[in-house]
Amino acid sequence: MDRGIVYLVGAGPGHPKLITVYGLECIQKADVIAYDRLISKDLLQHAKQDAELIYCGKLPGKHALIQEQIHQLLVEKALEGKIVTRLKGGDPCVFGRGGEEAEVLADAGIPYEIVPGITAGIAAPEFAGIPVTHRDHASSFAIVTAHGRVDKGEDRIDWEALAKGIDTISFYMGIGNLPYICSSLIEYGKAPDTPVAIIQWGTTNIQRTITGELQTIEAVAEKEQITHPAIVLVGKVVQLRDKIKWFESIQETETVNV
Repeated sequence: MDRGIVYLVGAGPGHPKLITVYGLECIQKADVIAYDRLISKDLLQHAKQDAELIYCGKLPGKHALIQEQIHQLLVEKALEGKIVTRLKGGDPCVFGRGGEEAEVLADAGIPYEIVPGITAGIAAPEFAGIPVTHRDHASSFAIVTAHGRVDKGEDRIDWEALAKGIDTISFYMGIGNLPYICSSLIEYGKAPDTPVAIIQWGTTNIQRTITGELQTIEAVAEKEQITHPAIVLVGKVVQLRDKIKWFESIQETETVNV
């Protein structure tokens, strides 16, 4: 039996229309779709009627299928000659373990392709009316995973480089570590009044955005009961939201029209 192929596909940040054309084609032709928690379930409606759908999602601290099992699943299904689409939220290689899965497939001699997707750290701010770069406000941008715990020796972030060298910082998985993020940036040189936005469920119809400053955003987030999934965006570009936010206007119009 011929070996199959695995497509490591970025499903985009949540809005079902923000997947690429090629990513959608990979869903449509797949015999097996192994999908993550944060993808839009509407995308699965494009699967073949007899496609096997396998949930591989992970809640913080709770794994439906641990990563090693996912690796085994991809290899086994491909060895059966199946077309496998591994559907991941955002981009497969931005905190999506796409690189790890590609390594496993390469070691097993399985053909694979990586299909890029739109990542939430850029898309969620844009839906909130915040460009991550702007000629007048930001010429550098960083994407950072923020769930590593310093007390467990998991914090590998160069806080000084971020605080002094990067104009706009997009933190993924940062709500649980928000006090530490804010205090670290201030400690290493970021002004306490640096604007901050938090975008929850970015690009979806339940998107919420709150704003504040490094010294105040923790209290705002607690008051508004912001939880995962959310992007924490730090930088002067957050000031542009008041002028160019557009998504809320569309939502208000749609509500009026209903």
